[in-house]
Amino acid sequence: MKKLLASYGRDDEFRAVAEQIILEEEQKNNRVLARTLRKTLDNAQPATPAPRALAPLIPFPDAASDFVERIEPQHNKNDIVLSDENVRVFVDLMHEFRRGDEIRRRGLDVRSKLLFCGPPGCGKTLCAEVFAAELGLPLYVVKIDRLISSYLGETAANIRKIFEFARKQPCVLFLDEFDALARSRDDTSEHNELRRVVNSLLLFIDRIRPKGFMIAATNLDQSLDPAIWRRFDEVIWFDKPDRQMIERFLQLKFKNVALDFDPLAQAGKLEGYSYAEIERVCVQAIKSAVIHRRRTVREQDLRRAIADEVRRRSGRARLKASD
Repeated sequence: MKKLLASYGRDDEFRAVAEQIILEEEQKNNRVLARTLRKTLDNAQPATPAPRALAPLIPFPDAASDFVERIEPQHNKNDIVLSDENVRVFVDLMHEFRRGDEIRRRGLDVRSKLLFCGPPGCGKTLCAEVFAAELGLPLYVVKIDRLISSYLGETAANIRKIFEFARKQPCVLFLDEFDALARSRDDTSEHNELRRVVNSLLLFIDRIRPKGFMIAATNLDQSLDPAIWRRFDEVIWFDKPDRQMIERFLQLKFKNVALDFDPLAQAGKLEGYSYAEIERVCVQAIKSAVIHRRRTVREQDLRRAIADEVRRRSGRARLKASD
């Protein structure tokens, strides 16, 4: 509190101290107080204009706002279905984060660098959002397309800015499509510049000790450079849901919808589909009832939506075969 009062009038320093107080409250599990303080801090008018798309919390490298965007979580733990194994891992990570100071005092590292792997549509991005919300940390998403530059040497410099930001700002920093940066250096189709980017990336990941979490996600884990894997504290796999998880997901999607049938009877037809595909089926079934001005969703609506998804899949299969 003395530091906070002493820094009054120096906006950057004042916000850095305030953020430290908020982080301490989060680590004490005083989440309601921490969220109230963070909201108050975010809504405060800074003495100098804040960078676009970033909350004015603490100083960060120039032009970081070109590559990072703050996302307000719209979901919570009740909106996601995870395997029991992944639930256990995430609960352990949250406990470890909240006891971070005690762990560090014993000379031990806190796990903070996570790699999410799995096919598209299986919950990697949603999980990062829910994880940030549960921890009470701001979620920042890296704009990979802007990060990768056509100018020689500039991509590595851009990555440095992102990692410097994560080092200073307590947050969940999410890098989707991570394979675009970390592609194997043995890939003969890649040019020397991208190999140098991977070399820099390995060095940055090694050195960073985030105040929150750095999460990288990929659908193409087989394309990652072999040296990437050991740089992460945890590798978490997101697979397509099994029958039990599909049933839980259907219950979740239809929980506030009037039905005249049991959707779980159709769960077997959705095995092998991703969460994104199953969600599209559920939404289409609900829209069918709205279009026909019915108050309830019928089994026929769900059957037709499943048939549409089968048709959609067969079209993609034909495209792959022609390639």
